[in-house]
Amino acid sequence: MSFPSFTSTQIDPRARGKELGTHRQEAIVANLAGYSDLFAVAGATATQVRTWGEQALDRAAGWAPHLAEEIAGIASGAGLEPWQVAMINARTEILAAVDAVGEGECSTSVVLPGPRTVQTWDWHDHLRDAPMLWELESRPGHVVRTFTEAGALAKIGVNTAGLGIHFNILRHESDSTDLGVPVHLIARRILEEAATVEDAIALAWSAPVSASTVITAVTSDDAASIEISPAGVGVISPERGVLQHCNHFLAPGLAMGERHATDRPSTYVRLQHLEDHTEGLSSEDHTARALAMLSHGPDAAPVCAHPDLTQPINQRWETVATIALDVPAGRMRVHKGGPCQVTEETWQTF
Repeated sequence: MSFPSFTSTQIDPRARGKELGTHRQEAIVANLAGYSDLFAVAGATATQVRTWGEQALDRAAGWAPHLAEEIAGIASGAGLEPWQVAMINARTEILAAVDAVGEGECSTSVVLPGPRTVQTWDWHDHLRDAPMLWELESRPGHVVRTFTEAGALAKIGVNTAGLGIHFNILRHESDSTDLGVPVHLIARRILEEAATVEDAIALAWSAPVSASTVITAVTSDDAASIEISPAGVGVISPERGVLQHCNHFLAPGLAMGERHATDRPSTYVRLQHLEDHTEGLSSEDHTARALAMLSHGPDAAPVCAHPDLTQPINQRWETVATIALDVPAGRMRVHKGGPCQVTEETWQTF
């Protein structure tokens, strides 16, 4: 079992987008339908979603015009409107705008030097077929490889400049209905432009946002969890080479506005699990690191999530992928599913 992959041959943003949209049309259209269903169940109207998609496209054009061009290219190739592809890229912002809540989400661990990294990527089970692996050359000689969703410009990934990123959603009281730059576009620009953790932090500060996330940027000997919110940016540094993050703010200035404290309390027990298993998460072996993540609720931290099929789609969570970065090589190792299914043979190297 593996995720579909695509390697772009185009460097021009619009042409690259059209190529992707053409080759991945069916998956992008299915992802659009899946998110439309999710937003509707979460309480958004079709009119609201279109407005937010248009706002996201406008914010993208103002902050990174070439990414707005790429979104338009994807739409052209997939037979969609640009606002519809922008909507996919702005799914975090739209869910924040409708104040969607629910238990679940991702856990990330980084140990330096190396770096030795691993994360679980949890999402709604009806969207389990959305992920894909995408390789692109953003400029001659600079290659980006990302685990993302069909139609989304980036998520977790690495570049050949020696930097990688992990990605976890956050919620903050400053999150707004006035859509800002989609956080997935911030991830993309970091992968396109950053060679250092400081570069990644500067890009995060440059984006006016309406929703929160944490991007953990890593190089061979440096790392930081960059907490992004409309209230500002917080930076968490490693302690004795260890940096771990789940789905609540850690920066003191932002933690006061934390929204997961009551909505998703498992984030705290998941972080405690990571802290308790730092030895295993420090292993040079990516399989050993993934197995150190293994923990199931309700009697233990639900790091490895499985959906409750009695719940509506917006309350069903599944560990869709387990991902380890090989930053020095500019590669990722991706396992389809949670840590409880990992073996040495189940990794996909990309």
